[in-house]
Amino acid sequence: MTAIDILDAVLLFIPQFCFGYPFVMAWYWIAGGLMYYVVHERHLPPANQPPPLPKWPPISILVPCYNEGENAEETLKAAAAVDYPDFEIVAINDGSRDNTAEVLDRLAREIPRLRVVHLAKNSGKATALNTGALLAKHELLVCIDGDALLDPQALRWMARLLVLNGVGGVAGNPRIRNRTSLLGRLQVGEFSSIIGLIRRAQTVYGRMFTVSGVICGFRKKALEEAGWWSSTTITDDIDVTWRVQLAGWRVLFQPSALVWILMPETLQGLWKQRVRWAEGGAEMMIDYFKPMITGRAPSLLPTYLNFVLSVVWSYCMVFSLGVGILWMLGVPMPDILPGFQLVPEWWGLTLTVTYLAQALVSHLVERRYEADMLRSLYWIIWYPIAFWLISTLTTVVALPRVLMRPRRSTWESPDRGLR
Repeated sequence: MTAIDILDAVLLFIPQFCFGYPFVMAWYWIAGGLMYYVVHERHLPPANQPPPLPKWPPISILVPCYNEGENAEETLKAAAAVDYPDFEIVAINDGSRDNTAEVLDRLAREIPRLRVVHLAKNSGKATALNTGALLAKHELLVCIDGDALLDPQALRWMARLLVLNGVGGVAGNPRIRNRTSLLGRLQVGEFSSIIGLIRRAQTVYGRMFTVSGVICGFRKKALEEAGWWSSTTITDDIDVTWRVQLAGWRVLFQPSALVWILMPETLQGLWKQRVRWAEGGAEMMIDYFKPMITGRAPSLLPTYLNFVLSVVWSYCMVFSLGVGILWMLGVPMPDILPGFQLVPEWWGLTLTVTYLAQALVSHLVERRYEADMLRSLYWIIWYPIAFWLISTLTTVVALPRVLMRPRRSTWESPDRGLR
C-alpha cells in the first residue's frame, strides 16, 4: 500500500469518525443512563423525602469564596437552612478583592454554625479547599461554590451514598437557576440530557470523569490518600476525581443531591468557562498518561481513552469543517481530496432521531427534578449539536495552551448570568 493509498483511506475515515463518534457516544450514554435509572433511581422516593439512616454522620460544608460579596449571603444562609441534624459550615475567603471579607465576618456573627477563614492572598480554589478540609471538624466533607444554593435535603442524600456505599467521593446534581436568556434555557437541557446522562452512565460503567465542583462530597481519608486537591491544575474537580479513584476509591453520582447554580448567559462568559473546562481535561490527559499506560488503574482506562478520542475527534472536526468551508467557497482542492465527503448522506435524520431519543430518555430520568422539561424539548433535541461544536472549538484552543504555558490555579469570578 502506497502513502497515497493510506492518505485516501484516512480521508475517507475522517468524515465517518466525525459523525460516528458523537452518534456512538450518545447511545452509550443513553444505555448507561437507562440502566442507572432502572437499577438505582426508579424506586427512590422524591428528592425531598430521603430515606432515613440509623444515624446521620456529622458533615462539614466547605465554601471557598473569591469575590463573592454579591452571592455569599444567599449561599451561606441557604446552607445554614438545610435539613440535617449535625453540620458545620466553613467559608474560606481566598484573598478576595471586593467586600467578601466583610460579608463573611458579618454572617459569622449571625449564623452559629458558620466559621470563616481568611487567606492573605488569592491562591486558588484548591488551596482554599485544602485549608477548609484541614480545619473541618468532621470526616465527611461537602463542597459547594460561593454562588450555589443547596437543596434542603442535599446533605442527607450525600450522606446516604457515602455511608451505605463506603465510597470516597460523591458527585451531586447541579440545576440551573438563571433562565432569563436563551443560553440559560439551553443549559438546562445540557445539564439534564447530556451531563446528567453521562454521570449516570459513568457510574454504571465503573469510573467517573469528574464530579461537579459546585457540589461534591468526599471522605477526608480518601482525600488524604489521594494527596488532597492539587494547586497546579485549573480544574480542581477533574483532578481530584482522578486522584481519589487512582487511590482505589469509588466516586459515584447522586442525582437526588440537588444544588441550584448560576451559569453564564453571554457567549463570552460561556466561552471562557468551557475553555477552562477543556484545559482541565487536557491537563488530566497529560498528567495521568503514565498511570494509564503502566496499568496502574485499568478500570479508569475506558474513561481515559474516551477523552483521548474526544480530543482526536475535535481536531478531525476542525479539519473537516475547514475543508468544507473551502469547498463551499470554490477553492480548488488538491488531487487527494476529490473523494472527501464532509458529511455522510444519512447524517441529518440519524442524528435527529438519536438526539430525540436522548431528550426523551433524559426527560424520563430527570422529571423528578425538572417537572416542566418537556417545555424545552425542542431545544434539548438540538442542543447536543451545539454541545459538540463548543467541545470541538474549546478543545482545539485548550490543548496548545496547556502544552505551551505554565500551569495556573488561581481563579477569576465567572459570568454568573442575568438575574
